[in-house]
Amino acid sequence: MEKELKANMFGSFSLSYGGQLLNGKNKSSESGFISLMEAILHAGKEGISRDELEQAIFQNADLKNIHHSTRNVIYNAKKRLLSAGLPDVNYIEQKNGIFYWTDEIPVNEDARQFEQLIEAAHAEKNINKKTGLLLDAIHLYDGEFLEAQASVIWIAKEARRYRELFCECVEEAARLLKEKEEWFVLEDLGLYAAKVYPFSEWESITMEALIAMSKYDDAIRFYEETSEYYMSVMGLRPSQRMQELMNHLGDQINHRYEVLDEIQAKLMEDDPHKRGGFSCSYPVFRGIYQLTERNMERGGQSVFLMLCTIVDSKGNPMKEGNMLDELTDRLKSAIYSSVRRSDVVCRYGKGQYLVLLSNTTMENCRIVQKRINDNFLIGRQRTGVHYFVNSVFCRYD
Repeated sequence: MEKELKANMFGSFSLSYGGQLLNGKNKSSESGFISLMEAILHAGKEGISRDELEQAIFQNADLKNIHHSTRNVIYNAKKRLLSAGLPDVNYIEQKNGIFYWTDEIPVNEDARQFEQLIEAAHAEKNINKKTGLLLDAIHLYDGEFLEAQASVIWIAKEARRYRELFCECVEEAARLLKEKEEWFVLEDLGLYAAKVYPFSEWESITMEALIAMSKYDDAIRFYEETSEYYMSVMGLRPSQRMQELMNHLGDQINHRYEVLDEIQAKLMEDDPHKRGGFSCSYPVFRGIYQLTERNMERGGQSVFLMLCTIVDSKGNPMKEGNMLDELTDRLKSAIYSSVRRSDVVCRYGKGQYLVLLSNTTMENCRIVQKRINDNFLIGRQRTGVHYFVNSVFCRYD
């Protein structure tokens, strides 16, 4: 079998021949070789002009004789390829000012193969084969095009184009899988797409598949884990589509027949003597808040919503950093040990918590804040917590 030069462009760039890796770890000493090979191999049979090649290799470097520098990079690359075991041929050919990779050594580039699979899928009439080709293309894409060189203009343009192709593939494959009711494959597709591009709302595909397979417990768990992940990392809530699926989920759950005592036992907390506030995910917190509003129609309750935000020494909200992660965990402990068992707590984002305080007063809210500060602040700690409190009112009058 004829050996081929294998070039991986998605994610981290790698170049190998006969199983031997030709590039190192993107060290500055070999950046010229890497930039040359990325550009010349990706250009394919169309080739690349001298100006484009020089721009790809040197970016905007101020060189006195850029043509001479380019010839040096090509010369050193040829020596390196030969010493790596490639056949002794003219690897990089030049015709009429256009540079080409030689036809004598075949190239297997994942980005080009990705496009070929998509083209084949678009031309395929058989739905099963079409879906298979799309899934093959999707799983070939395991990261941004040359992600380590995202600041390079030509690479940034290609990365955007491939990202759009990937998203179109996912949407088309998901549509076909839903039509064929291949829910297991759809679940895997959503998980893979979300892994490649977190926070792109692909989780809704997995959620839809779990519901279609009647995996209700898995769907609820997946939604809560996704919600917590969005909140903790980005301070975001899941997509509107995810929330819609969650809202409809309750209507579809059918438990096996049980007597009331058995059902009630499952609804109770595992540890009825657990101290501190009631901890829950944002979706559950939202439901409790809405129920509280409804219960207030009967009157007699005084409920407050409190937002606790970690701030720096200047009083500005902290939004990132390793220190923030440690402070967020400490704030969590401080809140749970400062509120009653009947109060509800959820993490809203990095450095932020929501607390629903029932049957209390504004004065008692200030007492809770003082308790949280006493449990949170250590020594001469310069960071602190800002509190924002609103009264919960009934909107149904």
